[in-house]
Amino acid sequence: MRGRRDSEALTHEYLDALKHQRRLSPATLSNYARALDVLLELNGKKDLQSLEPAEVRRYVAVLHSKGLSPRSLALALSAWRGYFRWLARYRGFSSNPVLGIRAPKAARPLPKALSVEGAQRLLDGERESSPLGVQDAAMFELLYSSGLRVGELVALDLGDEPASGEVTVTGKGSKTRTVPVGARAREALDHWVSVRNSIAEPDEKALFVGARGRRIAPSRVWHRLGAWAKRRGIAEHVHPHMLRHSFASHLLQSSQDLRAVQELLGHASISTTQVYTHLDFQALAKVYDAAHPRAKKK
Repeated sequence: MRGRRDSEALTHEYLDALKHQRRLSPATLSNYARALDVLLELNGKKDLQSLEPAEVRRYVAVLHSKGLSPRSLALALSAWRGYFRWLARYRGFSSNPVLGIRAPKAARPLPKALSVEGAQRLLDGERESSPLGVQDAAMFELLYSSGLRVGELVALDLGDEPASGEVTVTGKGSKTRTVPVGARAREALDHWVSVRNSIAEPDEKALFVGARGRRIAPSRVWHRLGAWAKRRGIAEHVHPHMLRHSFASHLLQSSQDLRAVQELLGHASISTTQVYTHLDFQALAKVYDAAHPRAKKK
């Protein structure tokens, strides 16, 4: 049987092996050391070799109740798992009690969306006159109209003709989808195509270009959208994914058709699309008033 002192000695041996054999960085070694110190503290004077999976789960629950985040718990479990793997291989331990034990899932933060009024404020207003300003209007209308990712937007070529009413893009995992383009976006795109040649290089195939006439970079779209929003008095930081999220949220609020929105966004799993189902209370109240039999006045 090994007590706390023997466990500490084994831990030092393991950390020394990590340092000299795997050549981990000092910061990573420090993280491992902290995680293993926590394990020894939780285990007290008990023998590490007798540690059972049920006890490991209890330790995770204790740490979680003290406010340790799911991410931190996952890192701790990874360190413990590696430690017991080493103990089994080099110190005769019979099993790894951390195998198969996972940290609690982190709550998935909801991406921010503009309100319908906020989206209108962003996209309505004085018409841009400079070629780049005309292009900005077309890019941002298209992002909001069709829920494109910024990478899909900048990959568009002039020959894709989104002003025709629909556009085919290739998204994550090389998955291709065709999405509709709304009337406002088509109008903005027509205006942009009419002035595009004033800044685009003659041989450039890209639909959207930078100041030098070549395909615009995603970072420039981010920068120009942020500056555009500030000029329209929107205090929050607006970025391309916020327009994609606004597209999904507003479409769901109006249609309640999760499957259709999944297809338009190009999500492989509907669980990904469900992030966008945070309807505001007003919308939920309308659904309740219209549907619940005890909500209707006689």
